[in-house]
Amino acid sequence: MTDLYRLPSLSFDSDLVAALFEVERLRADIGAGDTPRDTYQELHLLFDTVMSVVSARIEGNHTTVYEALDRMPARSGGTHDEKIREIANIVAAAHHIDDLDPELPLTHAFVRDLHARTVDELSREGDPTPGSYRQVDVSITGSAHHPPTWPTVHAQMSSLLEFANADRPMHEQMMQIALAHHRFVWIHPFRNGNGRVSRLFTYAMLRRTIFATRGFSALNPTAVFGNDRAAYIAALEAADSLTDDGTTAWASFFVSGIRDDIARLVKLQERKHVEDLLVGPALDRLLRDSLISAVEHAILRSVMIHGTVKAGDLADIVPGTPSVRSRLIRELRDRRLLQQAIEGPRFYRLSLSQGPLAPRIIRQLDALGYLPRMLSDD
Repeated sequence: MTDLYRLPSLSFDSDLVAALFEVERLRADIGAGDTPRDTYQELHLLFDTVMSVVSARIEGNHTTVYEALDRMPARSGGTHDEKIREIANIVAAAHHIDDLDPELPLTHAFVRDLHARTVDELSREGDPTPGSYRQVDVSITGSAHHPPTWPTVHAQMSSLLEFANADRPMHEQMMQIALAHHRFVWIHPFRNGNGRVSRLFTYAMLRRTIFATRGFSALNPTAVFGNDRAAYIAALEAADSLTDDGTTAWASFFVSGIRDDIARLVKLQERKHVEDLLVGPALDRLLRDSLISAVEHAILRSVMIHGTVKAGDLADIVPGTPSVRSRLIRELRDRRLLQQAIEGPRFYRLSLSQGPLAPRIIRQLDALGYLPRMLSDD
């Protein structure tokens, strides 16, 4: 009988081993940057939206990132547009994962809850039994793989969760995550939504391992899933044989994508990189588009540099009475250019994940090569 969770033996001079070493090298730099925490948290939220668009697009949803940013409701289920709701559900599920203690084990209840959140109020991309493992046998359109018969699903998922929760040496954790992602899809525990839930499950595993104790440093992976849908599906199907060669081929694809995402993450931790090449140009574009005045531009740049500000910090930029500065801040908040910071009600930070800055940040991310090729036509 095939051992579904045996890690394949690797040749020391293989490309996969080289990629694994590179991930370990990059992991040491996670959390070591000087980008303000508030700024990084906003970029984190923006990447949740990007990854959710990628995840939905793999399933055939062609909503662009810009449409999602413009039309996303304040909560999942808050729109009658099925395609937007599908993306909003994935965003909400990712935020739910962010709120959980990464040290908590991954459980059946966690997986089923992710599924219920992902398919909530959907029809075409929904599931007749949200939050429940399937109780019918299924086939996968366009695939030769036949998922396990339904009475075995719970036991299969128990084995997967035991493997996913096992403590592994650091040099084995990427292989553990790659294998768990494939086996999740291979089991196909739900009637619909398996791909979307598997990618969220993988994100949860990354938080427990690669990004453990790093707080908001985790980013949803985009390169591994979104650079080439056909290559992603082909790499998964190669592992359906459950052979060492097939599993290694999938792991090579997966680890290379994660390596690329971590390299980008490390750059986003560099304050100068973020200010000079990402947020600064986005603010300049707002000014060129006549969406902000020169004074407002100076205020927003000051917030970018300091991370968070109080009204009194802007006295050199906005001379006059405190009420004048308070009015300007209120107007910028109303236009979703500023928002309240975590320090308290009188502290403010840039709004990068929503409002007029968000699409301009996306445009800069694309120009810098941060977005997967799947979104290149957006």
